[in-house]
Amino acid sequence: MKFSYISSKVISFSCQQKSRFLLSMLAFLFVCSITSPVFATSVNSEYLPFVKKSLMLDVTVADEFVAAVGEQGFVLLSTDAGESWTQAEVPVQVALTGVYFHNAELGWAVGYDHVIIRTRDGGKSWERLYDDIEAGGPLLDVFFLDSENGFAIGTYGVFLTTTDGGDSWKAGMLNLVSAPSVSAGEEEEYADYHLNQIARSSSGKLYIVAEMGHMYRSDDNGLSWVALSSPYVGSFFGVLPLEGESILMFGLRGNLFRSHDSGVSWLKVESKTKALLSSGVRLEDGTILVCGNRGVVLISQDSGHSFKVQRLPSRKGISSSALVDDDSLVFVGVFGVKEITLSDLALSK
Repeated sequence: MKFSYISSKVISFSCQQKSRFLLSMLAFLFVCSITSPVFATSVNSEYLPFVKKSLMLDVTVADEFVAAVGEQGFVLLSTDAGESWTQAEVPVQVALTGVYFHNAELGWAVGYDHVIIRTRDGGKSWERLYDDIEAGGPLLDVFFLDSENGFAIGTYGVFLTTTDGGDSWKAGMLNLVSAPSVSAGEEEEYADYHLNQIARSSSGKLYIVAEMGHMYRSDDNGLSWVALSSPYVGSFFGVLPLEGESILMFGLRGNLFRSHDSGVSWLKVESKTKALLSSGVRLEDGTILVCGNRGVVLISQDSGHSFKVQRLPSRKGISSSALVDDDSLVFVGVFGVKEITLSDLALSK
C-alpha cells in the first residue's frame, strides 16, 4: 500500500509499518508519492533529463567533489562546487537515502530494501554490495571511519557493520553498554527505534540520533554505545558535532538542543520555528546552519547558542546540506539540488 507521505529518509511502508511510522515521523518533511519498485535492486537507474529537479535526499562533499542521492536510485555528481551536475548510472532503482565519500574516488550510498552500493572511481560506476528486500524499511545513513570500516543504520534499529570496505556486512543492533532502566518485556522494543543519522566529532566520538528522543554515543569507534539522557521525547533527525565536545541535535517541530559535554547535559536552544529540522553544517568561520522543512535555514554566529531564521524563496523542504567551498553550499530536497552562496544567505565569508 503506498501513501503520499515522505520524510527526507523513509519512503513507503505497509499498513502496520505505516501506523508506527506516522507516530514517530509526524509532520516530516515532504509530501510526494514514491514507491519501491518490485525487484528494483536488479535494474539500473533510469536516465532522466530533468533529474536535478527530482527529490534528492542526501548530499556529501569530498575534496571538492560533490555527490547527491535521491529517489529511484538517482545519483548526481558535480566537480565544480555544484554549478553543474551529471547523472551517474547506478545498478538500482530504489530511493537512495544516504551517501558518504571517503575521498573523491571512494564512496558508498544506501537506501530502500537495505541496498548498499559503492563506487571506486568518483561515481562513474557503481557496484551493488548488499540488499535485503525482505527487511522492511530503508537504511537511512552510512558512515565510514576509514576506507575499510563503516556503518549503515536504518529503520527498526538496524545497524550494519563492515571491516572490508563494504565487500561484506554484518547485521545486528547497537551494542549498548549503558542504557535507561527498562523492564525485560520492553527491551526488544527499546532496541527497535529507527536510527536516523550518524556523525563523528573532531575528538573521534560517534553519535547516532533516533526516533522518540533516543540518542547514542560511542567512544570506541562503534564497538559499544551509550544511550544518552534525552531532553526531549520526540524524534531527532540530525546531529551536528561542533568544536571540542559540543554538539547540536535537532528534529521535530523545531526542537533544537546543544550540549557542551558530549551529550551528558543539554540546553534547549530557541529555534524560532516549528518546522522539522533535518540537516546541519558548520562553515569554516564557525557559522552554523541548520536546515529543514518549509525552506527553513537557521543561522548561528555564536557557536549554536542562538539562531536567526531565514527561508529559501521557494519555501520547499531541505533534506540535506553540504559546504562545497568557502563561498557556497549545496542544498538538496524536494526541489532537487540547488547551489547557495553565502551572499544569498546574507553572510560574509
